[in-house]
Order: sequence, then C-alpha cells, then structure tokens
Amino acid sequence: MYLQHFGLREFPFSITPDTSFFFSSDGSREALNTLLIAARTGEGFIKITGEVGTGKTLLCRKLMASLGPDFYVAYIPNPYLEPAGLFMELAIELGLEAGQDEHPNQHKLLKSVSNRLMELAADGKRVVVCLDEVQAMPIETLEALRLLTNLETEKRKLLQVIIFGQPELEYKLNHPSIRQLKQRITFDYHLGPLTRSELDYYLHHRLVVAGFQGGRLFTPWATWVLQRKTQRIPRLVNIVAHKALLSAYGKGKRSVNVVDVLAASNDTAAVRDRRAFSMGTVALLVFLGGCLAALGWVTLI
Repeated sequence: MYLQHFGLREFPFSITPDTSFFFSSDGSREALNTLLIAARTGEGFIKITGEVGTGKTLLCRKLMASLGPDFYVAYIPNPYLEPAGLFMELAIELGLEAGQDEHPNQHKLLKSVSNRLMELAADGKRVVVCLDEVQAMPIETLEALRLLTNLETEKRKLLQVIIFGQPELEYKLNHPSIRQLKQRITFDYHLGPLTRSELDYYLHHRLVVAGFQGGRLFTPWATWVLQRKTQRIPRLVNIVAHKALLSAYGKGKRSVNVVDVLAASNDTAAVRDRRAFSMGTVALLVFLGGCLAALGWVTLI
C-alpha cells in the first residue's frame, strides 16, 4: 500500500489498541495517572468511562503494561457473563483449574478465587482485574463484582477492580439493586476526545512511531477538516486519516490535503453526515489554500 511511498515501517493509524502508539494527551495522561495511583494505594474499585472510540481499551492495556512485577493483572474483555461465568473467567485468569469446569458452582468458584488471592497476597502480589465494556454487563453480574471487593485481609483488599465502559454505564450504576456497588467506587475518570491543539501532535506522534521522518504530512486545512469531521475522537481520526493517506498515495502525492480528507470522510459511514461541507465550501478552502501557498504561508495542494 502506501508504506514505502511515505517512508513508513507500519500503518500509523490502525485501530488495533497497540500500546506503542499510546498518545499522552492531557486526558489520557490524567486517566492513566489516576489509575496508577489508585492501584498502588490499594483502592478497591475504580471506574473509567468514555464515549465509543475515545481510547478506553488502549488505556486499559497501557495500564496493564505500566504496572510493575509486584502486580498480578487479570483482563476480562467479555461483559456478557452471568455471575458464575464471571467467577469462572477470573479463576482462569488466576491460573486455577477450577475455571475449566463446564458446570461451575458459584460458591465453590468464589471460594477457590478467594484462596488463590490469599496465596498471591502471601507472595507479595497485588491483584488487579480489568473489565472492559462493562456497560453491557447484566445487573446481577455487576452485583457479583461487589462480592469480589469484599475479599480482603485486615490490612488491604485482596482484589482491585477496574471497570471500563461507555457513558451508559452511569445509568446502570444508578439501578437501586446495585447502589452498594456505586458507593464502593473510590476513583473515577471520564475520558474525552482530543483537544483541538492536541490533534496535530496526535497525528505527528503516530506517524513518527510508524517510522515517518519527513515534515508535515497533513496540511493545516486538512487537519482542520479532519477535526471537524471526526470531532477529535481518536478511533474516527485513525479511520479517516488512514483512508486520506490512501487517497493521497493513489494520486502519487507526498502530503494529504482537504480533498483527501473529504474523500476519506465520505467513505466512512460514522462521519459521512457530520459537519458536512458543500462543494462551494470545498472550492473556497482549496482557493484560499492556493493563495496562502502562493504567499509561502501554507501548502494545501
């Protein structure tokens, strides 16, 4: 594709949550610091929310990579679990054979998990379980999470629970039957989109990580349209930026301009109708870019 054309080792705008591409925006840095502080101080229950595509899964994986060897981390990405299924998944993550039982008994599983947590605590390990997409988790399973936070010694919790979910999770946590669970959330953070000033740095960061060594690849006008179309949501930025690079490559160009970003946006259902631009507006942008280019201020095409 366009890797050799732009001097890249790998695709810079993949939507796979690769921690090597983690961008330390104000929001993601503050969220990560909140998680690290909460984990290291032994807080029992932590919540991170954010709209679709704002980088919750990448943040989760960055957290797991950042915790030291004194932590034992369990990751459960599947939220569609009954309480017994949740305990079974946790047992498997903790390396227990009990988790392989086809007909698990919830009480026995909880006891096995508790014993395993005591063993890890005796070895000086702090256990953290990260659960993704928790807004889709059944109410009864959310209540089962509270049982896990009851596991503790006289000094500290045996298990710290970090949940990641979309904003709908807030409504679910307001359900009367799990009000005790909401009271146990000691730290929480809402992850938002990139700021306008961060988008340029985000694009450059991902390009550099992917091996790019040139100057500005996305023109200022292209970046402006990109932020308008995607509302600076990282996943949408990645999708549109990738397609815009394909558009520029197909024309044999060395930079991405407004026309490439608009073509990419029109090919992406999630942003196609967002902040639409008329052809007259596009023509005006191209004309203005050409005038500024003639003055040596900016390169548009």
